[in-house]
Formats: sequence, C-alpha cells, structure tokens
Amino acid sequence: MKKTCFYNYVLLVPIILLTFSCSQNKQIAYYQNIDKMSSEQSAVSYESTIQPDDLLMIIVSAPDAEAAMPFNLETTNVPAMGGQSGLAQRQQQLYLVDKNGMVDFPVLGALQFGGKTKVEIVAFLKEKLKTYLKNAIVNVRIMNYKVSVLGEVVRPGSFNINSERITLPEALSLAGDLTIYGRRENVILVREINGKKSFNRIDLTKADFMNSPYYYLNQNDLIYVEPNKAKSNTSSVFNQNIPVWISIASLVSSAVFSILLINKN
Repeated sequence: MKKTCFYNYVLLVPIILLTFSCSQNKQIAYYQNIDKMSSEQSAVSYESTIQPDDLLMIIVSAPDAEAAMPFNLETTNVPAMGGQSGLAQRQQQLYLVDKNGMVDFPVLGALQFGGKTKVEIVAFLKEKLKTYLKNAIVNVRIMNYKVSVLGEVVRPGSFNINSERITLPEALSLAGDLTIYGRRENVILVREINGKKSFNRIDLTKADFMNSPYYYLNQNDLIYVEPNKAKSNTSSVFNQNIPVWISIASLVSSAVFSILLINKN
C-alpha cells in the first residue's frame, strides 16, 4: 500500500511541473489572440511628426539650380577619410528644430515645423517657394531618428533608425528580444509630444496593441521592459531555475522508477 502511494506521488511530480510550465508559457508567448484579429483591424498606418530637437536635412532644388541655391544652407568641405590630399566630401548642414518647433529657413525666415509630418512640411515649403521658384523639389529627412530600449532585453541601448519608421516589435528585435525574465504583459513606453511625457503600458502577449498608437514608434521613444517576479524577487530561487528543477525531478523520477522495478522483481 505504501509503495502504491509513493508510486502515485512520484507520477504526480512531473505532472505538476508540466502544468506549471504550461502556465508559464502563457506569460511568455507573444500575440496569443492574433487569430481573432482581422486583416482590416491590423492595417494601421503611421508617419512620424517633427518634434523639438529634431535635426532635419532639407534640400531645395529646381530646374534652375542657381535660383534654388539661396534656399539651401551653405555646405562645407570636409576632408576625406584617411587624410588623402585633394579629396573632400560635401556635407549638408542641418536644421535644428527649436523648443517651440520653429526652424529659421533661408530667405523664408522662421517657419513652424513642429507637429507636422514630413509630407506636410514638403507641401508647406513648396507653397512658400512658389513666389520664388518654378517646379521646386523639396526633400526632407530626419537625421537623428532613434529609439532607446532598456531593462530586461538582451542588448539594451539606443538605436539609430535610417528608415524613420519602426514598430515596437522591430525595436525589441534590435535589442535582441526580451530575456526570459522580462514582463511581456507590461512593457512601458515613454513618449514625449510637445514637451509633455506620457507613460503607456503595453501587453505583448495580446495582439491588440498592433491597433494602438504605440505599435509604430516616434523618434526618441523610450521602451522599458520590467523584470518579472522571478528576477526581482531574489528569494524565489525555484522560479529562476525552473529548467534545472525539471531536470532534477526527471532524474529523481527515473531513479525511483528503477528502484521500484528492482524491488518488484
């Protein structure tokens, strides 16, 4: 009778560990309700807006190149890499958006760029340039577009974005993804718009955030991944070493089974 009870107890140990492991998986897997989302719901478009302290490269051109020159900042000659004489590269100077969202533009004077998208700025400048230029071409690019990822990720840090368009999952992938100790259901995104910071919590285990304003990131967004209880609670040794405990339990179970079979025979 005692052997039977002990045998049942041994069988129960791996079942409990397996059940616990399945519940942990629900806290780790991303986009668990993605099957409930339609393609129409997930079709979110986004374009970043210009913020204070953005560095903008703006180039104005026209069929009459000489007529367009006054509307561009002067360029400077920078020595080529390696110190080779006779070689130089031309570097376009940048416009810094001030704290009020203003830019001091050649000939046109102070212009309000803050809060506008790049498409809106291009249309805005073309309208202003009509008086001076025919068929003006305006190119605008944000030169200091970056996002920062901190906390429980593999490679925390700041990342420069060349495309000026990045999603939250893409930013996390640049940081090497969350570690096993990162809270996927409570990622914090800090965003500043017009001098005001907002703190937003995002649940990566649900696909719903793809329809939120936080799926696409703004320049200078900060992502913070909180540690879960297994990491923050140092006394919770079992949670931090689940794979080890499962391996130990399996070995113990195998040993006990062997002993029971030997005794039975």
